[in-house]
Amino acid sequence: MANPIVAIVGRPNVGKSTLFNKLIGERRSIVEDTPGVTRDRIYGETEWCGKKLTLIDTGGIEPKSGDVILSQMKFQAEVAIESADVILFLCDVRTGLTPDDRDVAMLLKRSGKPVIPVVNKCDSVGDLPMAFYEFYELGFSADPIAVSSVHGTGTGDVLDAVLAALPEHAGEEETDDGIKVAVIGKPNAGKSSMINRLVGSQRLIVSDIPGTTRDAVDTTVENEYGRFTFIDTAGIRRQAKIKDSIEKYSVLRAHMAVERADVCLLMIDAAAGITEQDEHIAGIAHEAGKAVVILVNKWDAVEKDNNSVNNETRRIYDALSYMTYAPLLFVSAKTGQRVTNVFEQILYVYNQSNLRVPTGMLNDMLGDATLRVQPPTDKGRRLKIYYMTEIRVAPPTFVIFCNNAELFHFSYQRYLENCLRETFGFTGTPIRLIIRQKGDETPEGPVRREN
Repeated sequence: MANPIVAIVGRPNVGKSTLFNKLIGERRSIVEDTPGVTRDRIYGETEWCGKKLTLIDTGGIEPKSGDVILSQMKFQAEVAIESADVILFLCDVRTGLTPDDRDVAMLLKRSGKPVIPVVNKCDSVGDLPMAFYEFYELGFSADPIAVSSVHGTGTGDVLDAVLAALPEHAGEEETDDGIKVAVIGKPNAGKSSMINRLVGSQRLIVSDIPGTTRDAVDTTVENEYGRFTFIDTAGIRRQAKIKDSIEKYSVLRAHMAVERADVCLLMIDAAAGITEQDEHIAGIAHEAGKAVVILVNKWDAVEKDNNSVNNETRRIYDALSYMTYAPLLFVSAKTGQRVTNVFEQILYVYNQSNLRVPTGMLNDMLGDATLRVQPPTDKGRRLKIYYMTEIRVAPPTFVIFCNNAELFHFSYQRYLENCLRETFGFTGTPIRLIIRQKGDETPEGPVRREN
C-alpha cells in the first residue's frame, strides 16, 4: 500500500527543507540560508502514530518572478501540489504575512486539497508574537500551527493535523520502486534532460546553467520493460572546483544516489568527449559494485563519418579500461535518438548483475580454464585451485579456494574473470573475486557448496 503524500510548499527561505529534514529524521534536503537552494522535488518518509507518510520538499514559490529557474521551481511545486493528499503551507513569522504568501495561498486554494498553514521560526511557541495571528487572515479551514523547524517544537502538532486532514482513501494504491537507476555524470551532461525524455514529462528542471540540479531526485516510470525509479543527481565536479558548502552537499548526494541504485547510467557529453572527470565518476560506480550503462549523449550535435562510432567507442573504453564490461549507447536526449533502447539495456544489466551460477557449472568452467592456461608458479611452488562458488549477487561475488593465496597473481585473477564473462555473460556488471586458502572462511562465514 502506498503512503499518503504530504507536500511542503511556500515561498523561498521560510525553512521548508529544515522542517522536511526534521520530520523525516535525517538530513536529506540541502539546508542553507540561500533562497532557491532546493529546486526540484525531494522525497522522504516518516511515521506518526503507526501511519507512514511520504513527504515532498519543494523549491520556493515566487509567483511573479520572471527568472527561468524560479519559474521552473514554481512549476515543480505545482506538480507536487497536484500529487499531494495534504499540503503544509509554510510561512515565516519573522517576515510576517507577505503579498507573496497571499498569492501562494490563492494557488493552494485553487488546488482543492486540504491545506494546513504552518508558521515557522516561532522559537517560543508558548509566547507567540503578534505577527503569528496575521496568518488567520489566509482563510484556510485549518488553524495556523506555530513551529520551530530548527528545534522541532510544534512538529508533533503538525503531524497530528496531517493525519486528521488525510482523505479517507489516501495512499491506497500499491507502490513498488522497481529497478533504481542513478543518472550520473559531469555537470551539464544532460542528465535531467535524459530523465525527462525517458519519463515523457517535464519532471525535472532543465536549463543550460551547469549545476541546476543540486539534490538527488526520484522519478518513477512504468512501461513494457517494468518499473523503474530514476535518481537524478547533481553533476559531480572535481574536488578542487567545489567552492561552497552547497556544492559539497551535492557531491555527497550524488555518491549516496549511487549507493542507493541498482543500475547507474553514466552520461558522457559527446561534444566534450571522455575526460578525466568522467573517469573519476565512472570509478565511483565501479567501486560501489553497480551495474552500468554508458550513454554518450548529444550525439546529434557531433559531426560524424563512417568511423565515428568505432573511434569514440575505442576512446571511451581505452579511458575506462576497468569498465569495458559496460554496454555503450550513442543517444540524444534532445531528439530522442536511441533513447527507447535505454530501458532494455537497464533491464539487461540489472538481470546480469543478479545472475546466480550453480557451483557445479562454475567448477566445470574453472577446470576448463586451468587446463587452457596453467596456474602460475613461483620458485618451484605451483598454485593449486580447488573450487569456486558464488556467495552473493549485485555485484556477482565469487570465492576461490586455493593452496596459497600469495601465488594467485592479479593477472591470473583477471584471466578467470574474463573466463567468467565469456562463459556466463555478466554484461554491464563488475565482478568481485575473493581469494582464500583452503580452510579459511569467507567474510560471510563458511562456504557451503551447491550442486
